[in-house]
Amino acid sequence: MPDCRAGNWLAIDYGTRTIGVAVGHPLTGSARPLPPIRNTSKAHLHESLDTLIKQWQPGAIVVGLPLDRGGAETDMSRRIRRFANWLTMLAPDTHICLHDERLSSEHAASEFAGRRQAGRARKRDAARLDSMAAAKILESWMSEQGND
Repeated sequence: MPDCRAGNWLAIDYGTRTIGVAVGHPLTGSARPLPPIRNTSKAHLHESLDTLIKQWQPGAIVVGLPLDRGGAETDMSRRIRRFANWLTMLAPDTHICLHDERLSSEHAASEFAGRRQAGRARKRDAARLDSMAAAKILESWMSEQGND
């Protein structure tokens, strides 16, 4: 586990079209969504993530791992593992870890639906659903690490 004094942590909810991103700090145990990244090319992804890493200087990056309901690997989880390996090369001094994301997307969608019913949802919120899921991934991971 990374040192809690390491500063900010980033979370990534990888998608083939959009990548949700969130930032959090272990002292607060909370995370907030950042603008999502369009997954249009490896070069664009590299540039965008490199910029985020330089900006936030995270002590750790948590990547959501989509397992099936029984906890088994899926095609997407294998893709995420390759992405995490690539991320390790992009940020060699940053701790990269995978976290089971099975409930994070559902929780983010539920929260978004609640906002929509309350009349507070906007198109921008819908576009940030992946980043909301990344925030839930990071909060869940921090909670499991005892940083809540």
